[in-house]
Amino acid sequence: MIRRLVVLALLPVLLPAPLQAQPLDFSRGGPITITAEDGIEWRQVEQQVIARGKARAERENVTVTADRLIAWYRKKGTDGATAATGSPTGSSMGTQASARPATPQIGTDADSSGNEVYRFQAEGNVLIFTETDQAYGDKAIYDIDQAVMVLTGQDLKLITQNEVLTARDSLEYWAQKHMAVARGNAVVVTNDAKRLAADTLVAYTSDAPPPASSAPAASPPRQPGARPTDPSVAQSSKLERMEAFGNVSIRTPTDFVTGDRGVYVPDIGIARLGGKVRITRGETQLNGSGADVNMKTGVARLTSDRGTRVQGLVVPNDQSTQNLPLDAPQAAKPGAKR
Repeated sequence: MIRRLVVLALLPVLLPAPLQAQPLDFSRGGPITITAEDGIEWRQVEQQVIARGKARAERENVTVTADRLIAWYRKKGTDGATAATGSPTGSSMGTQASARPATPQIGTDADSSGNEVYRFQAEGNVLIFTETDQAYGDKAIYDIDQAVMVLTGQDLKLITQNEVLTARDSLEYWAQKHMAVARGNAVVVTNDAKRLAADTLVAYTSDAPPPASSAPAASPPRQPGARPTDPSVAQSSKLERMEAFGNVSIRTPTDFVTGDRGVYVPDIGIARLGGKVRITRGETQLNGSGADVNMKTGVARLTSDRGTRVQGLVVPNDQSTQNLPLDAPQAAKPGAKR
């Protein structure tokens, strides 16, 4: 038997930006509808609502599914420093709450109008999705005050219209800053098979209004894991810049490029790497302080700072040495340095 709870008027409108620009933002909108197969528990003393067994929470265009869902609420007008004791201990997000007795009523407009959810947690087989994006992990925590989601666990993945972002340690989603952060063996793969990897990847998005049209046509129910084909939905947000830190690598059809840091700008299709940069093409290796990689053509070009010189190992009979990607003087033959 599926139990259902509608949490009405709990959350204030926190962000001024259009909702379409933050597809996975669960911190704003109207009522939260919660369903669960094994029941929904309301703990008034702890100020918690707990849903167990194929639990599902929906808030406007955002859906969260998990084995267990927990929502912490408080009286409106308080913050993390004066909220009830429902906040999980040991968490790095938010401020530890102090005890504050309250017995609010949840489920009707009149009873719940004085309360607000300030924290939301999903545990076990977590999936968060909208019409455009999906995120996967074992545990997700939403800090409503900061509009931040942190996803942890195995096989972390964030799927958007144009990219797939994976990480080993955590995926963070900062709604107010229009920013996503992947930590630990982070990899982003574009729709056209371009790949950028690093210890940490930071993606910045910008608002992109959907194309003007008449009343939208009815669309079929959302299917998690599948990307929509409606172009008006696909333009809800746009990747503006991707920054990479630590053990940065880019693979193209001809080259493997590594560096200490990098920046990728999709609009111009260029990724710029810095630090100890190496371009490997076949058996040929070129080293320098920088490289520009054209992600559209797959061509990598080694650059050098003023006062520095590039160096490399070139194998003469290697066909890949044709059209070497150098702005600086031609690299030397084996054993020689420039």
